[in-house]
Amino acid sequence: MMGMLDTIIIGAGPAGMTAAIYAKRKGMSLALVSDSIGGNMSYSGNIENYPGFEAISGLDLTRKMRAQMERLNIEPAVDRVIGVERTVGGYRVSTKGGRTFEAHTVIIASGSHWREIGVPGEKEYVSKGVSYCTTCDAPLFAGMDVVVVGGGNAAAEAVMELARICPKVYMIVRSRLKCDQVLAVRITGTGKVTVLEGYTVERISGKDFVESITVRSREGKVETLPAGGVFVEIGQEANTEFLKGLVKTNDRGEIMVDDYCRTSLDGVFACGDVTSVPQKQVVVAAGEGAKAAMSAFAYVSDVKEGEAPSCTL
Repeated sequence: MMGMLDTIIIGAGPAGMTAAIYAKRKGMSLALVSDSIGGNMSYSGNIENYPGFEAISGLDLTRKMRAQMERLNIEPAVDRVIGVERTVGGYRVSTKGGRTFEAHTVIIASGSHWREIGVPGEKEYVSKGVSYCTTCDAPLFAGMDVVVVGGGNAAAEAVMELARICPKVYMIVRSRLKCDQVLAVRITGTGKVTVLEGYTVERISGKDFVESITVRSREGKVETLPAGGVFVEIGQEANTEFLKGLVKTNDRGEIMVDDYCRTSLDGVFACGDVTSVPQKQVVVAAGEGAKAAMSAFAYVSDVKEGEAPSCTL
């Protein structure tokens, strides 16, 4: 086990890596612990809304962020965090690999994972026609027939975005449309959208890329829809299982934070997709990571000077 650090950052997606860069530049001692590098960002196709890059793949942006960390001598500990507990002087983080880290503060940037449909072809065609981020990938499917899976507001907004650039959009809804009425009216008014209520996805098929999707109705009717893309919009789940109720979360399981990325527990900060902050975007996560690191720095500075730490959420 290392000595007492200033902060432990859990997660190495855009939020966690940015937090590490900011913390290091502030002169903080830190450990960056994550079971992967890049998070969901590394699976994104072309990212065309990150400032400074007209277009860059998620994998390339991950590599650039990691290279910047390497120049600052930040070496991630690739391991899965399984627990966080409070100690006399701060917090102890334990990992699946048997390692422990202690620090005055913790920055949780563990991200989220997409809810998957769980059908044949889904995993095989990720980044080959299957997408979980319409904002990121919609422009890649201009001129193609596409499918959106889901019936809530996120799915409806995805349908509207795709209907602007795609000739045909199928919306597959397990039960019934649950989006706001105003969105439902807009969807039906486009003339491009076919809503299939009471349908489930059976299979996603293709060769090198997605070519079709097979669906089944409640009555057992099976249809195969030609499509070049499938957008899965059935929600995300925050990666918080290792916290075991340590901090307050909202009804979606996301960590609640204030404007300074402070959680309900003194000395614990959170940033990125794991939090209650809306708009799950790479640029938002990076900005929140910077905020969390600066807040943690201010907290540690107060502790070392013997002052009362900043209040929590």
